[in-house]
Amino acid sequence: MVESALEGIVPADHIYGAECAYDATSGEICAVTQVPAGYGKVAILEALASRLQISPDRTVYVGDGSSDVHVMLHVNSGNGFTIAVSEAKHITRIARRTVISDNALSVLVPILEDVVGWEATRIRQLFASKGLALQQWDKARTDWVTLRQYSDVGTR
Repeated sequence: MVESALEGIVPADHIYGAECAYDATSGEICAVTQVPAGYGKVAILEALASRLQISPDRTVYVGDGSSDVHVMLHVNSGNGFTIAVSEAKHITRIARRTVISDNALSVLVPILEDVVGWEATRIRQLFASKGLALQQWDKARTDWVTLRQYSDVGTR
């Protein structure tokens, strides 16, 4: 599914992730054959960097959950670029940018802006040249705050 979504954008041999077996009749997942979660993802990145002779600051990593925490910390420590694609607090606090969208191509926005250094107008023009309207692009930093009234302020 990921390979078909990225077809023509990223070569299949450049995509690493969970591998699943599908039922040919129903199309449903019937088995998970490989899950490189947590440190397994770090090992994949290190092997790729070694094989391709890429410095850590040339790494862009996109993640959405707790299995991405270790690898995001690893990528950040090498001055790479991390993007969270989830509102999960444990991952958004670690990622350099967070993108919430229903379109996978949306992760290109912070990459083009922060890694490539493009201005918003140029990014919008790129999407438009591909027949895509970047309709809404709200930049926001969200502070999650909980305030409670002390039952007895004098004891604290």
